[in-house]
Amino acid sequence: MKKPDFHHALKIVREVCIGCTHCMNICPTEAIRVTNGKAVLIDNRCVDCGFCYRVCPVNAIIVEQDDFNRIFEYKTRVALVPSVMTGQFPDNITTRQIYSELMELGFTHVFEVEQGVEVLFEAMTEYLEKNSKTKPLISSFCPAIVRLIQVKFPALVDNIINLNPPLDISALYFREQLVDEGHDENDIGIFYITPCAAKIAAVKTPPGENDSPITGVINMNFIFNKVYTRIKQGTGDSCIVPDICSLSARSILWSLTNGESVHAGGRSMAVDEIHNVINFLEQLENEEIKDIDFLELRACDESCAGGVLTTANRFFTVERLKKRAARAVSDTEITDQEGKTGMFRHKEKLKKRMTVQPFEPRSMMKLDEDMSEALKKMKRVEEIGKCLPDVDCGACGSPNCRSFAEDIVQGYSKINQCVFVQRIFEKKGILSPEESINIMKGVWGNEKLDKNC
Repeated sequence: MKKPDFHHALKIVREVCIGCTHCMNICPTEAIRVTNGKAVLIDNRCVDCGFCYRVCPVNAIIVEQDDFNRIFEYKTRVALVPSVMTGQFPDNITTRQIYSELMELGFTHVFEVEQGVEVLFEAMTEYLEKNSKTKPLISSFCPAIVRLIQVKFPALVDNIINLNPPLDISALYFREQLVDEGHDENDIGIFYITPCAAKIAAVKTPPGENDSPITGVINMNFIFNKVYTRIKQGTGDSCIVPDICSLSARSILWSLTNGESVHAGGRSMAVDEIHNVINFLEQLENEEIKDIDFLELRACDESCAGGVLTTANRFFTVERLKKRAARAVSDTEITDQEGKTGMFRHKEKLKKRMTVQPFEPRSMMKLDEDMSEALKKMKRVEEIGKCLPDVDCGACGSPNCRSFAEDIVQGYSKINQCVFVQRIFEKKGILSPEESINIMKGVWGNEKLDKNC
């Protein structure tokens, strides 16, 4: 298969996989097939949304992350924490406790990702005004959505806002701040604690950039369990008192559904959960939806609160963050405060590094680089489709009849893998029942077809 365009955080452990098709059936971009009884990932279709990771009944799909001990390769060890991390914990555990325990685990500094929101908000407001003729402008916050548009809706890539999300802005600022304080840049390791797999992939191959200001990425579930266990067992009575910067209510809620859209102006909409997003974008492409100025699209239900690497119930996480936002200082007060002492002092410098290169279309629907060959293959797909039963049973190892026809044209599958075609071939004497069984063993492995019933 084609060399992958993206790094993928999601990996399939073949030795564990039982070929159950749960992952194949839920994948929103049809990026999974079953061959020899095992799930196989098609790299250039996968957007690292993590839905397959969620539904696998045997934990055969894993998320590759940086080893936690890697932080100790650096003298200055920064934990870059999103607000949804604090929302994972019960109300009786304070942000200060969480940060203290992170420092007890080995980090020397703890910074919150959303400190970059106010600078981004100002830049985004300017961007929306400057590009008001492009409709709708689409947030670049969610890397799974950016990749989804690149591979499934390539005609919309020019609508994606070419600005870094708060994560990258904060990482750039904190690295420079630490250097200004006298830390050796080579000794600074900035590690993002992520609620999702897509952000791991985005750090490893950042969209619109050559490299990331972030050193490594650590699974939020892993960190949460370490911190929460220490606090519950009473071993977490840390004497470390970390510095905590105030966040505005806008910053705290930015990563949740409607966190951006309520501030965008014009006719703005927020759509979460990737299957909902796909349905919405299909209608947008077909011009069934018009006159929208801004779209906030998130792959997970309740946005980052529902990330596949979070632990707490997403609705409780949202509730806790809303309570925290209600206690926060106003957006204006934060801007005034930061203007004197914090990130806003560096906003012009940050804005220059905030813009990313235009996103490239990488259509998963492209059958061939040569247009004439692609048209021939498309015609062949349509012809094969007429021979298939159109029941989308998945018995061929592809998620539906359309994708199976494409796989045949691309040389990944053969038409006799369809059980309905096999029956027709048997009836015509083209195939014997034994040959049909052997073909299905090639898809599902020997074990499923050698059972004694």
